[in-house]
Amino acid sequence: MMNAPQHTLNLSPLDIAKNLAVQFAKTAAERDKVGGNPKVERDLIRQSGLLGLSIPQQYGGQGADWKTIFQTIQTIAQVDSSIAHVYGFHHLLIATVQLFSQPEQYAKWFEQTAKENLFWGNTLNPLDQRTTAQQISENEFIFHGDKSFCSGSIDSDILLCSGFNEAGKLLIGVIPTAREGVSFLGDWNNMGQRQTDSGNSHFEQVKISKDELLLNPGPLSTPYSSLRPLIAQLIFVHLFLGVAEGAFETAKETVQSQKAWSKSLAEHAVNDPFTQKHFAEFYVQLEGVRLLANKAVEKLQEAWDIGESLNAEQRGEVSIAIATAKIAATNTSLFVTQNIFQVMGARATTAKLNLDRFWRNVRTQTLHDPIDYKYQEVGEWVLTTKVPTPSFYS
Repeated sequence: MMNAPQHTLNLSPLDIAKNLAVQFAKTAAERDKVGGNPKVERDLIRQSGLLGLSIPQQYGGQGADWKTIFQTIQTIAQVDSSIAHVYGFHHLLIATVQLFSQPEQYAKWFEQTAKENLFWGNTLNPLDQRTTAQQISENEFIFHGDKSFCSGSIDSDILLCSGFNEAGKLLIGVIPTAREGVSFLGDWNNMGQRQTDSGNSHFEQVKISKDELLLNPGPLSTPYSSLRPLIAQLIFVHLFLGVAEGAFETAKETVQSQKAWSKSLAEHAVNDPFTQKHFAEFYVQLEGVRLLANKAVEKLQEAWDIGESLNAEQRGEVSIAIATAKIAATNTSLFVTQNIFQVMGARATTAKLNLDRFWRNVRTQTLHDPIDYKYQEVGEWVLTTKVPTPSFYS
């Protein structure tokens, strides 16, 4: 596998992400139309060294804080939310292994990932119970069946997978993507997030050894291990924020070169009071999300640093902060990506520009889990001080 190019070694992770975003932006509109796997772009991320960002330094990674990780996701999302999605999920899967298992188990995976710039893919989806996990000996299991919404699975190097045993217990494993019996249908063809490869995967009698299963402490078994879904939700917050920022900048650049509507008293669009009002609304909402996102990241980092001593109440405070940011990011991203056309005018709807991709992408990804239940969690906490019960979605 390839190592990071020498010229990236003196750049900050955020600068590297910005450079990648410049390259991705050149082809983002056309690739969105085509769909499929963004192999070239994924390889550029491999070469960048950013895949080792969340891996602790003792295993060869960069040991970055969560603020830095989320900033890189947000930056890439400004131009290409599909790539930001699979890149963000890579770091989520690294965190999942760290939270659900012990260093003596994950050390070898992390060291290999950092050394070879391996890309992790997702076939976890705990709501899809079609994959069974059958124990055939003391140290060997067979995973068999299908799994949906497998973002980033195609062109990955390592997979996080899951299956349910006869007792209905969820078992999560880490295997090479090239493991015999693993295949991908390549059937993701939705209206948004078109290059996330979020389609179905198939496990045909796939052998998984006991030491590849994350059993200690296992999924959501402690307040600390239950940070996993909160990290996922915060990835979405920065994904939505990045898309909205990208749409905002596109609209601003367009309007800055336009003449005002014929009935306006202004000559240029930037001086038209109605146009200014729309941009003020965009800006105020974006600023609100940024502030809430920053607060949520701070809360997550504090909890992450506490580690195994984290208690349920502390975990609950993080959950509320992230749920609050998620509500704001969802509403703002949908509002901005829908209403940029109000200021850019009819010419902005040409298929060549493909500017509706901003809205299609957030509309698709904001449906990952119902926002109504985020409102319910926050509302219940406000009225009763009860924090959300940990699950794979809260």
